[in-house]
Amino acid sequence: MSAQQRLSRLARLVPAGTSTAARTPFVLLVVLILGAGLLGLLLLNAAVNQGSFRLSKLERQTDELTDEQQSLQQEVDSYSAPGALERRARDQGLVPGGTPAFLAPDGTVKGNPQPATRDPQQEER
Repeated sequence: MSAQQRLSRLARLVPAGTSTAARTPFVLLVVLILGAGLLGLLLLNAAVNQGSFRLSKLERQTDELTDEQQSLQQEVDSYSAPGALERRARDQGLVPGGTPAFLAPDGTVKGNPQPATRDPQQEER
């Protein structure tokens, strides 16, 4: 078989004209797939950015609440300091109790009970 015969046989297998009708649906399909992919990426990027903004807002809110909690804890600590407790107790008319006495389960008193004095600093002088 000569080269001329082979070429004529191959020419019969390949269509003579270029048909754009067969390529058009494929090109449209590829364009639609690429467009959908780009749109999907755009929506995904928007969702990630929205989540990032929300995360930043929540972190800022957490910092503010942490600062407020620390401030409130310092205020509570200042009220529970021994000097502050004593000052508030004296302002309400309370006095130190002196030496304590205890009741045993059988009803006996252990210790020497004494009444509270009005101002222990005056007694020490």
